Amino acid sequence: GTSEEVTPPLQQSFMIPKKEINMVSDMAKWKRSQAYADYMGFILTLNEGVKGKKLTCEYKVSEPIEKLVALLNTLDRWIDETPPVDQPSRFGNKAFRTWYAKLDQEAEKLVATVIPKHLADAAPEVAVYLKESVGNSTRIDYGTGHEAAFAAFLCCLCKIGVLRVDDQMAIVFKVFNRYLEVMRKLQKTYRMEPAGSQGVWGLDDFQFLPFIWGSSQLIDHPNLEPRHFVDEKVVNENHKDFMFLECILFITEMKTGPFAEHSNQLWNISAVPSWSKVNQGLIRMYKAECLEKFPVIQHFKFGSLLPIQPVTS
Repeated sequence: GTSEEVTPPLQQSFMIPKKEINMVSDMAKWKRSQAYADYMGFILTLNEGVKGKKLTCEYKVSEPIEKLVALLNTLDRWIDETPPVDQPSRFGNKAFRTWYAKLDQEAEKLVATVIPKHLADAAPEVAVYLKESVGNSTRIDYGTGHEAAFAAFLCCLCKIGVLRVDDQMAIVFKVFNRYLEVMRKLQKTYRMEPAGSQGVWGLDDFQFLPFIWGSSQLIDHPNLEPRHFVDEKVVNENHKDFMFLECILFITEMKTGPFAEHSNQLWNISAVPSWSKVNQGLIRMYKAECLEKFPVIQHFKFGSLLPIQPVTS
């Protein structure tokens, strides 16, 4: 072959020729894939890791975690530097496209600040997931598929060894929680539309994972039961400790009218007797309503880190 075809071995494993970044076309293939197994394994490992723990508890914060928070702080600062523009339409402020273009341009550089030099070749692939995780710049919308891309981004950082087993609590409490804050600010600032919303039948317009991990945090809580999260006073007093309640607070700030009407699914969940039952139910629902719904998962990207090949083990 010609000299252009020769790539060093490490680079070969990470660089993805354009034709190989595949999207889901076949749901059965996706559910059997190594990517699905690794992604779900990652979600469930973190679910176990935060069980019964408050956001405010003590945990180890490694250097890569600090760097990820700094990356998210940069995205936050760019929102301040890109105010919404005056436009006739109520929805989807076009300034989001300007903000997104900056991320699109800088994503690889941002990722390179988090990963060590000897893994630099992984940056282009990992950056794909970061760019997918903030919403769609054409439609100016955001939903659980974008959230899944951020979890996949973190999963890839684990696969290349940047994040480790003892980072579990910090991944959820420090990094993912910061990600949620930045996404909420994006949603508010640019009036982003929910992507593929099921209206009142969906769990939430924008997120799903913080409900899973947030319900795990509340397992075996001595006095907070699922029925309490619809109580405004309980939410106001405890939201800083529990991701689930933080989500409820955001919903009540953004929506008007009776909770049972605007968030019917969550209202139903408040009748479940225990947090462990809520947690198990949400994991089942996440697989069925997010990971196994074509409109959500059709944009999921595959490469060398999250391969579409069937599970080997």
